[in-house]
Amino acid sequence: MTHPAMATGRVAVVTGAANGIGLAAVKRYASFGMKVCMADADEEALAAAAGDVAKIAAGGAGDVATVRTDVGRREDILALKEAAYDRFGEVAVLMNNAATRARAGSLDGHEAWVESMNVNLWSVVNGTQAFAPAMIAQNTPCVIVNTSSKQGITLPPGNTPYNVTKAGVKAYTELLQHELRNIEGCRVTAHMLVPGWTTRGGFEYRKGQWSPDQVVDRMIPAIERGDFYIVCPDDDVTPEMDRKRILWSAGDVAHNRPPLSRWHGGYGEEFERFDG
Repeated sequence: MTHPAMATGRVAVVTGAANGIGLAAVKRYASFGMKVCMADADEEALAAAAGDVAKIAAGGAGDVATVRTDVGRREDILALKEAAYDRFGEVAVLMNNAATRARAGSLDGHEAWVESMNVNLWSVVNGTQAFAPAMIAQNTPCVIVNTSSKQGITLPPGNTPYNVTKAGVKAYTELLQHELRNIEGCRVTAHMLVPGWTTRGGFEYRKGQWSPDQVVDRMIPAIERGDFYIVCPDDDVTPEMDRKRILWSAGDVAHNRPPLSRWHGGYGEEFERFDG
């Protein structure tokens, strides 16, 4: 490893750590010799995952802490911060990764909206606000990784709360990085992880998906390079296709097209020509 935040002996805190991308990231950090603090709402799954991570960690179970955390509750996030610092004394990597895909439309599903806002967006804001001041005060190289989604950029129809909250993570993390780089002497950087179509924890692999490990393979060197946007392809969508789709979405505003024109009947042929 060349990034000093992910060096042997340093500490990573990951939410949504019991499965999927979160667990893959924790295992990778442990393989670097880092100590890890794993947070998840599923206590049973968290304990099982921690057992697997302890087999990788240099210090075994001594280098692995678990904290049952409902990331939608600010009180739980603050308790996670206290637990991590009490156990390990510092935090070098904060990965706000937990998410829900509770489904609703624009006109319905109040409970799904509340859950999505709390888990997908407020957890990122609360997690960053809880940890970042202490990480800045350490005066050591640190990184904050917030997991967004391509759905928060191109907004495909189908799950409005998920898209809206992931768009919020994008905007928040962009503004966060701007603030961090304008704090004199700050050695903390923010990065936005944007997975492609990825196999989620508890779900079977589907052809075309990337595994969580492939996402982490993409993330680690991107952080080392200092990339802010870590956009992951998959086996169905290439990086070039991603770029074109993101540009098309931005073009709706620039060219005064209807919103989500990619899915608008009057622009289908034009988009197909643009997308190639």
